[in-house]
Amino acid sequence: MSIIEVSGLSKAYGPKRAVQDVSFEVREGEIFGVLGPNGAGKTTTVECVIGLRTPDTGRIRVAGFDPVTQRPALTRVLGAQLQEGELPPKITVREVLELYTAFYPGPAPWRPLAERLGLDKKLDGRFQKLSGGQKQRLLIALALIGNPRVVVLDELTTGLDPRARRETWQLIEELRDAGVTVLLVTHFMAEAQRLCDRLAVIDAGRVVALDTPEGLVGRASATAEISFLPSAPLEVAELEALPEVASVQRKSNGRLIVGGTDETVNAVIGLLVGRGLRAHQLRVTEATLDDAYLDLTGGTAEFGPHAGETTGAQQTGRDALAPRPAVAGTHEKRS
Repeated sequence: MSIIEVSGLSKAYGPKRAVQDVSFEVREGEIFGVLGPNGAGKTTTVECVIGLRTPDTGRIRVAGFDPVTQRPALTRVLGAQLQEGELPPKITVREVLELYTAFYPGPAPWRPLAERLGLDKKLDGRFQKLSGGQKQRLLIALALIGNPRVVVLDELTTGLDPRARRETWQLIEELRDAGVTVLLVTHFMAEAQRLCDRLAVIDAGRVVALDTPEGLVGRASATAEISFLPSAPLEVAELEALPEVASVQRKSNGRLIVGGTDETVNAVIGLLVGRGLRAHQLRVTEATLDDAYLDLTGGTAEFGPHAGETTGAQQTGRDALAPRPAVAGTHEKRS
């Protein structure tokens, strides 16, 4: 059953089309990833999904709600942590967690959430004094504090150290296991490969691939690579003549790098044995999501308001979505 439905989504900024006919569905209870180069249209797509931007064309439904016409109802089931987020500089961690808890009829207990995200010792710290990683963890907490059915996370672990990143990954996996649907925008391939059940790759405003991480890796032009120093000269042409070989490179030190599939490895070893050669410093590596991503995108798109600048909605999570009273000290005009 799909809980997010995006069909024919398009959005332009002046003459530039940031998103062009994007369509995908997210199943209830899965972690769905969105990958793509900077400026490819990922953030515009996400902002349309959560109702911060109005699409030019297309249909979007999140838990059955239209993000534009039914946004108040949507805020009750949706949490979001956006790429850029700000809070009043002098508000403390405790104050903002208590404030956001008051927005919801059935919020998550904020103290265990703060402890899980490593904020329990910073409860009296002011937002302006937090490190980048601590701010990021606080914004994640605000996205989760309303017990959402769907949570949107844009660049989830930016600024987090390796330990905090892995702990955050585990938290997201536990959310998925509890039935929460996660829409995750990321540039971090290890994060996508570990967390996501399925992935959409967006390039130049269009979805160019939609598959599981394993399925995308299987599409890579070379799914395995073998590199070695031959014990005696070996012509590149001999390797290229093997039907299982996709590519051959010779480095200046004589090292040969052969791309292909698992069958390529067997074919190269067979050739070496037949020639009576040994492979020194032999390495065999499998393709990764990075390889598949580079094959699919091939470069970086740079257009739209997200190419090198912050979004117009410098909010995050429930600051962007929750019905709430005005917060003393905020510099943002509320609509």
